[in-house]
Amino acid sequence: MGELKRYDVMAIDLGANLFTDEVVRMRPTWHRQFYTDKFGVRTDTLKGVSLEEMIGKMDRAGIEIALLIACKVGRLGLPQTWHLPYDVVARAVNKYPDRFRGLAGIDPTEGMKGVRQLEHGIKNLGFVGAHLYPHWFGLAPDAAQYYPFYAKCVELDVPIEMQVGHCLIYSSEYPLRSVGRPITLDTVACDFPELKLIGIHIGYPWTEEMISVAWKHPNVYIGSDAYAPRHWPESFVHFINTWGQDKVIFGSDFPLLEFERLREEVEELKLKPESEAKFLHANARRVFKL
Repeated sequence: MGELKRYDVMAIDLGANLFTDEVVRMRPTWHRQFYTDKFGVRTDTLKGVSLEEMIGKMDRAGIEIALLIACKVGRLGLPQTWHLPYDVVARAVNKYPDRFRGLAGIDPTEGMKGVRQLEHGIKNLGFVGAHLYPHWFGLAPDAAQYYPFYAKCVELDVPIEMQVGHCLIYSSEYPLRSVGRPITLDTVACDFPELKLIGIHIGYPWTEEMISVAWKHPNVYIGSDAYAPRHWPESFVHFINTWGQDKVIFGSDFPLLEFERLREEVEELKLKPESEAKFLHANARRVFKL
């Protein structure tokens, strides 16, 4: 395979998905077509990627740590929904604690049971933050059902990252509304000024709106995952490189973006060294207290 490329800055990935054989068997049937048709993910990846293979991919891309999502994709029992148990992610983290950390998925329909599970994930499993897909629940980020979870994140002093921007059609049998306009984080940030909020997926196509909310609030950040750097809006690249260099966090949403491709395209942006170091590493280490 040759020598690994040496990078000046090792990266921290704010959100990656496990695709081990165990997890692939848990996933609903729509995931294969969604990843291949929409994003061209390699079919061999979708058949299963072991933890060791994933770490090898990370090594080749200069990624030191990946935060693994124990995702909650809709309310259980509804069509095409599923949850990845926290324990599956915890086992991966425990096996390779120097390379992985966990994120606790949130399902607002679980109420206080879900809040207690979130607390268990942080306190007992060592997870470093929470994760939310608002569109899978048809509730915008400023909906009241999320507020007990936000309050618990403040109490535990952990960030929550959530998909903002539009969502795609994952299953033709169960289309979802795009409820995650970035401006809704403005309300949440006003109500919870101590809550560290990360709007992931760059807020596309409302990236300018996401930038404005992150700039307004000290506790709001932008995650760069899911969209290839080669296609980022020029305003977002400028934000990373200049006035927003403390507000942006690198991510992949693996396997949606392969680690090596992602890192190569970031290199092509020719960011200033200080901005690149904050974006790839320092901001995540600070916000997630790694």
